[in-house]
Amino acid sequence: MRILLSNDDGYFAPGLACLAELLSQIAEIIVVAPERDRSGSSNSLTLDRPLSLHKSHNGFYYVNGTPTDCVHLAVTGMLDVMPDMIVSGVNDGANMGDDTIYSGTVAAATEGFLLGIPSLAVSLVGASRGNYLTAARVAADMVRRFRENEIPSSILLNINVPDIEYQQLEGIEVTRLGRRHKAEPVIKSQTPRGERVYWVGAAGAAQDAGKGTDFYAVQHNRVSVTPLQIDLTRYDQLDLITRWLNN
Repeated sequence: MRILLSNDDGYFAPGLACLAELLSQIAEIIVVAPERDRSGSSNSLTLDRPLSLHKSHNGFYYVNGTPTDCVHLAVTGMLDVMPDMIVSGVNDGANMGDDTIYSGTVAAATEGFLLGIPSLAVSLVGASRGNYLTAARVAADMVRRFRENEIPSSILLNINVPDIEYQQLEGIEVTRLGRRHKAEPVIKSQTPRGERVYWVGAAGAAQDAGKGTDFYAVQHNRVSVTPLQIDLTRYDQLDLITRWLNN
């Protein structure tokens, strides 16, 4: 089995190293990741300049672009053989609820999905204790499941793992995305030269975090697995907007 690994924290991130070490025991892997932290880059492609591909001392390839660039470049121009699966992560922090819109981790997996490859986005919720091995073991479990019982459909799974020891996990739960409160306001600051600058505020706290959501599962020490789709059409408003335009 051939697996393409990527992330949004950069090719030097501990979560990626842990994931690569574990998955290399069960599959042939290749790593193509951003040269620096590209968290929050979402599904952006670099179209205003060429991309460069380099190989690090540890064998990982890195690109001067976004997570989406990395997967797109690898699948459509670098690799001679299509990978069987794409795994993005392990992200340093949660990608739950509204986070998925902005997440570069989810974006790398999404690009694989759009290119017709089963894809997983794996995140460690909290990450203050650094249990990347727990998340990597969960990813390996998912890869084994897919290898032994392939899903007869295209899949894009968003996986969030509590930051605890693997033995402390209370199982796996298939969930829907929760919702957050709106983000905190930007933080105004000033450079030593007196220039006004702004830092983007922190993500909002969980708002819709009831039973069945990713927030709820992780809070109860369970791995959250959310199947995602790309169709953004709001079908329940098609008739409403049609009537509005006709008026």
